[in-house]
Amino acid sequence: MGAVMPSGKLLARTMAHYVDVNSDAPVVELGPGTGAITSALVERGVDQKRLVLVEYNPGFCALLRDRYPQAKVVQGDAYRLRDTLWNVLSAPASAVVSGLPLVTKPMLTRLRLIRDAFTALAPGAPFVQFTYAVVPPIPKSLPGVSTEASERIWMNLPPARVWVYRKD
Repeated sequence: MGAVMPSGKLLARTMAHYVDVNSDAPVVELGPGTGAITSALVERGVDQKRLVLVEYNPGFCALLRDRYPQAKVVQGDAYRLRDTLWNVLSAPASAVVSGLPLVTKPMLTRLRLIRDAFTALAPGAPFVQFTYAVVPPIPKSLPGVSTEASERIWMNLPPARVWVYRKD
């Protein structure tokens, strides 16, 4: 498990806010764990059939399959996203939503992840990532990438912020 604890409801809803519920394209969630953010996506109106849940832990995969039987659960390494998704997506994703603990990884690993995520995303679609850190998990100054951040979510324990990256 990468997070200190499962994401709080306000944090999960904030992440889900950035996902286009009107699209038919897949929504990829990286590191869904027990499904806190997944639940917020479904509550927001994302059809389970659109969800591609990439989880490393086999126990969490079994739990996710039980909770979201129409979602596609992929047991694999999100940090090797290109290999993990190469034959899974039928169309470019409308969003990649990540609960991965990026700040614990080397910067090159983070940059490779976002590069691979942009390869899987439709043009202009968001890569949504939360962090407990004060600084962004991926630099704000990537060439050709626009960045926005939510207000700090103080009601989450620990407090968190959502960062959204879009390839221009």
